[in-house]
Amino acid sequence: MHSPFMVCVVQAAPVYLDLERSVDKALTLIEQAAGDGAKLIAFPELWLPGYPWWVWLNGIEWAHQKGLSQRYLEQALDFEGLQAGRIARAAADHRIQVLMGTAEREGEHLYIAQWLVDETGRTLLRRRKLKPGPLELKVFGEGGAQDLPVVNTALGRVGALACAEHRHPLLKHAMHLQHETLHVAAWPSFALNQAPGMLSADTFLAISRTYAVEGGCYVLAPCAPLPAEVVALVCDTPDKALRLHAGGGHAQIFAPDGEPMCTPLAPTQEGLLFAQVDPQIVTRARNAFDLSGHSSRSDVVRLQGPTDLGKLPLPEGAR
Repeated sequence: MHSPFMVCVVQAAPVYLDLERSVDKALTLIEQAAGDGAKLIAFPELWLPGYPWWVWLNGIEWAHQKGLSQRYLEQALDFEGLQAGRIARAAADHRIQVLMGTAEREGEHLYIAQWLVDETGRTLLRRRKLKPGPLELKVFGEGGAQDLPVVNTALGRVGALACAEHRHPLLKHAMHLQHETLHVAAWPSFALNQAPGMLSADTFLAISRTYAVEGGCYVLAPCAPLPAEVVALVCDTPDKALRLHAGGGHAQIFAPDGEPMCTPLAPTQEGLLFAQVDPQIVTRARNAFDLSGHSSRSDVVRLQGPTDLGKLPLPEGAR
C-alpha cells in the first residue's frame, strides 16, 4: 500500500475480568475507528480480560483465595471460541485490521498474546510474549522462537511486541531486521507507584519513541487507563492502595523520526487516537538509516537464532 492511510490506538479500559462485555466494548471501538477512517486499530497489552494487577500487590495465594486466579483463567480468550470469532467478524464487517492484546488460554495455561486480524477477518499474526516479567511468570507461560514474526498485510509489514519486550535490544533488533513499517508497542496501564523513572510513562514512551527512530517505522503505542473500581478490587488494604493509582493511560503514535503524532488524552480519559501513516516517510527514513540494509554491519555483529535473522530475505517489493 503506497497511499497514506489512517491508523488508531486505543486508550480505554476493558470491562475488568469480563470477556464477553469487554468484547462488546471492543466491537464498539472497532466500529468507531473504522467509521472515522482508520484502517488499523491497536489495543493495549492484556486488554482482554484486563491486566492481573495483583501480581504486583498481593501475590498469587491472595488471588487464589479471592477466586481471581480461576476467574482470570475462565475469562481469558480462547482463539477457537465464540468471542474470538466475534472480533474477527467485526474486522471483516468494518474492513479494518485489528491488533488485540489478550490473555490467551490454552487448556490450563495462560500466555500474554497479541493477535492481528486483517480486514477480511483472517488471522495474520498470533504471538506470545517471549519472557513475561518475573511477577507475570507466576500467571503466564513463555513464548518461543516462533513468536517474533513480522507479517505482510495490505497496509505494509506489521509486527508487535508487548511492554518490557521493548527493553530487550536483541528482540527489537530481530524485529527491525524483518523490515517493519508498522509496529505495535502494546502497554497495559502506567498505574504503578514505583521509584521515579523505573516504571513511568515517560520512560516507556521514550522507549516507544526510540523504537520508531531505530526501526525507521511508525510505532503505535496503545495504553489503557486503570479505573478506580479496579484499584479498589485489587487493593484491599491501605498499603496496597499506596502502590497503585487510577489513570495511567498514556497512548501515543510515533512517526519514523520519533515525533509524537497525537495530542495526548488525560491519563484518566478514554478515547481513540488517530494518525495518518505515509509509506513514503518510511522509505525516506530507511534511506537515511536502515538497520536491515546499508546501515548494518552484519560482517562484524549478527543476530542469530533458529533462523539466521542477519540473512532474512527482503519482503516482496522491498528494495
